[in-house]
Amino acid sequence: MSHPVSPAEPSRGDFENSPMDGVQIVEVGPRDGLQSVKAFVPTEEKITLLSALYQAGVRRVEATSFVSDRAVPQLADARDIVDAVKSMPGLDAQVLVPTARYCQRALEAGTAHLAFVLSASEAHNRSNVKRSPDESVDEYAAIVGMIAPGMPLRLNLATAFDCPFDGRVAETEVMRLLERLVPIAPWAEVALCDTTGRATPRHVGGLFTAVRSEFPAITAWAFHGHDTYGLGAANALAGYLAGVRVFDASIGGLGGCPFAPGATGNVATEDLVWMFSGMGEDTGIDLDRLVAVAGTIKTMPGAQTGGRVHDALVGRSCVQ
Repeated sequence: MSHPVSPAEPSRGDFENSPMDGVQIVEVGPRDGLQSVKAFVPTEEKITLLSALYQAGVRRVEATSFVSDRAVPQLADARDIVDAVKSMPGLDAQVLVPTARYCQRALEAGTAHLAFVLSASEAHNRSNVKRSPDESVDEYAAIVGMIAPGMPLRLNLATAFDCPFDGRVAETEVMRLLERLVPIAPWAEVALCDTTGRATPRHVGGLFTAVRSEFPAITAWAFHGHDTYGLGAANALAGYLAGVRVFDASIGGLGGCPFAPGATGNVATEDLVWMFSGMGEDTGIDLDRLVAVAGTIKTMPGAQTGGRVHDALVGRSCVQ
């Protein structure tokens, strides 16, 4: 089954004014996606999923997370997953940790790329990790002190746009936290996360424009979006136009944060691959293979999925 990427591309217009080249998609389905599935997915099935994504050309993935087995039992096999991805050459597998305690476990397992998460919203951070955002900043500093200087590191600032409990998050609060966080590890990639999916393109573009201006030393900004209101791809495009080149996405739109009531799936990986490929950006991912993987995700019991491209392409192939 062959799918042309898009019709002939029009003039690039605003895209020519972008300050960077190249787009990288971080596949977060194996962690952020699967954590919302209540029934435990066997470890071998997770490894099969990772392998299929790898075969489709995915070269960066959020493979798992070291967290409380009681809070997120789906990720209790984190050590086995870390071992499995080591056999996939060239795969950059980041592992999420919320505290220094779980960072230690991740490092002992041989994790080579860490991702830390805290929330800009006090209410969400306390719901997620039982502490204030400022206390999580201290945890981040402790984690940076545990790793080798320059080790690949992602800083995720959740609820940077909106909180499921308190609503829209003030830009001043995002800036205040970044003023504390950025100097701790100036080399870290920084992701702003639309945890609830309630952000709009103007909000996303405006906040990224502001933080890139305020923190010019940060060379890598990322966007993590959800598709709750159907704006996942539009918000990613807004981030792109503001200079962002790293985007989280989940195969088949799998997801739905268990700590953010009402949030549905992440933006679908295949939707972003379709969009960016149509804009002339090479993601390195084979769309046909990716769509096939998305098809298996959509049949997973208990999975909350979404996206448009899989259904559009599969539907078109059925009528031809």
